[in-house]
Amino acid sequence: MRHVLKLKACLSIILLGALAGCLGAPMAPIQELPPPQAPPPVSAGQPDQVILEEALLGRALSSGEVAGFSDRLLVEGNSALNDQKTMARLEILLLKALKAPDKVHRPVILRNLGIIHYHQGKYKKARQELQDSNELNPRDPRTHFYLARLFVQQGEIYQKQGKKKLSRQQFKRANIEMEQARKLAPNNATYKQDLKEILRQEQGK
Repeated sequence: MRHVLKLKACLSIILLGALAGCLGAPMAPIQELPPPQAPPPVSAGQPDQVILEEALLGRALSSGEVAGFSDRLLVEGNSALNDQKTMARLEILLLKALKAPDKVHRPVILRNLGIIHYHQGKYKKARQELQDSNELNPRDPRTHFYLARLFVQQGEIYQKQGKKKLSRQQFKRANIEMEQARKLAPNNATYKQDLKEILRQEQGK
């Protein structure tokens, strides 16, 4: 009897050891890898003139990228504004972007076309594009600023023609647009300038 009990005890120890070996140490939880980072936009870190050149040669750009680098090229004081070749190339690209289904960046693209046409002396086109842009986004100060410049210029023309009433109307509209630009961007020093002085500086180039 004692022999049988001893045998049972040995078997129990063997079974417990086997069970412990099967279970083993607890497994560490599986760590999920973070999702891969999105690649930077194709225009990241490249000069805008290079982007423009490559885009005209067929490089694909999103409407957002076209809006972004055209904004930089058309910033006040940029020499590109007086470079007819650059403006003509940028116009082609903006017109192409305007046909894209992306509506989010349409106000900026229209505004920038208006800025180009303003500096090219195509004032009728510029006014239409700027007004279309303003309808889509009435809170863009630069759109109001360029509309103000157009109204001042038209007011000067009417004044020279002796059409005083029409001239006053244009100057009034210019002041309204300029006040709106200042309200939306109160810290922008450019919008604090006198519009007629800006026009005289342009005509003196």
